[in-house]
Amino acid sequence: MPYFDAASAAPLHPVAREALLASLDEGWADPARLYREGRRARLLLDAAREAAAEAVGCRPDELVFTPSGTQAVHTGVSGALAARRRAGRRLLYSAVEHSSVLHAAEVHEAAGGSSAELAVDRTGRVAPGEVAAALGPDTALVALQSANHEVGTAQPVEEVAALCREAGVPLLVDAAQSLPWGPVPGAWSLLAASAHKWGGPPGVGLLAVRKGTRFAPQGPRDERESGRSAGFENIPAVVAAAAALRALRAGAETGDEAARLRRLVDRIRTRVPQLVPDVEVVGDPVRRLPHLVTFSCLYVDGEALLHELDRAGFSVSSGSSCTSSTLTPSHVLRAMGVLSEGNVRVSLPYGTAEADVERFLEVLPRVVGAVRERLGVPAAGAGEAAGAGETTEAAGAGDAARPGDATESAGLVVDSLGKRCPVPVIELAKVIGEVPVGGTVTVLSDDEAARQDIPAWCTMRDQEYVGERAAERGAAYVVRRRA
Repeated sequence: MPYFDAASAAPLHPVAREALLASLDEGWADPARLYREGRRARLLLDAAREAAAEAVGCRPDELVFTPSGTQAVHTGVSGALAARRRAGRRLLYSAVEHSSVLHAAEVHEAAGGSSAELAVDRTGRVAPGEVAAALGPDTALVALQSANHEVGTAQPVEEVAALCREAGVPLLVDAAQSLPWGPVPGAWSLLAASAHKWGGPPGVGLLAVRKGTRFAPQGPRDERESGRSAGFENIPAVVAAAAALRALRAGAETGDEAARLRRLVDRIRTRVPQLVPDVEVVGDPVRRLPHLVTFSCLYVDGEALLHELDRAGFSVSSGSSCTSSTLTPSHVLRAMGVLSEGNVRVSLPYGTAEADVERFLEVLPRVVGAVRERLGVPAAGAGEAAGAGETTEAAGAGDAARPGDATESAGLVVDSLGKRCPVPVIELAKVIGEVPVGGTVTVLSDDEAARQDIPAWCTMRDQEYVGERAAERGAAYVVRRRA
């Protein structure tokens, strides 16, 4: 069964498996002890630290291992902010950061600090100018991922690092997704990463704090890992993580595997819009990770789509609201202002076969078509292409008020209260052809995803999104027909 969710957790790399098994016999003892078993464990730990530091681009004594990548981010953020409390208490971070950064920001605000999001463009990229404008005398720390975990867009870390250095503000980089493909450029101050993203075992993170960066670890401390990560080191897992990173980087330096995966992803980016109608491929098409692509399908329930792909033998992930416990769209897709319904993220692990990608491209159109058919979407594109003066049957939009009744002054009103996306968007698409050019359709919806997906639909369909207004329940989203 092809596994296409390496951005969540990559399969254990064969080199990591060998290293893990070997070090279980040699690395079980306390590396702080001076007897033979302890010295062997210390040698393994030191060798792993050197290999990881070489991959990161820092000194071995600047890098510590943590119990997870999330813990590395939390430790890095809290330690950097605490050390700069006199300089300021403001944290800047991009609107598309990993949830670990968002959670760290919440803790910082609860403790009396302040934070601010840096906006991104429609590709998910931060403009260096936005960072320069936001930097102020009270800024204590800037957090910026090297590449996005949902859409693959690479961030301008080198330019932002230069701006931060000029302002005297440390930059923390979450490099979990990009580290296997190369070192993070620029004069960053702190860097966090997670081993299970590159084929190492779960439960291993790393945090690098470059010399000269003020840092005050928070919470209980002990003598291990320079006082920055308490507890007994999981040496076999650390050794396996470093071995996997070194193996992947060796392949990345030759360019063979990264180039091969990029070609496969390019094929998905090109072929999916050709094979499946009404698809938006999101993320930067050029400045991106080599192994990751995300696209969203209009008029599709994301949860149903993932279930059908799973039944067809493909493991993928999604940022659609209906696939999350909160029933809200991914904060990354929301910040980008792109379609969230029917969202699919494909992230190819090391060694993905070209045949598996080709089979995915064969299966996807049938799966999307089946989900749309169950939702009652007409095959011709939901009827929204009806010309001026023409009408379509508003199948599934039986609660819509027709022009000419008491709601005529407000245009057509579609009541989608109590219905989850993509249904409100489907009902909008079915009736847009019933109003004249210049006329409006108002969609009533209490689904949070509608706030994102209706404007995104307007962008894809070249219709005018007038705006949102309050309603007795939920919100009223007004769309004006352009064509």
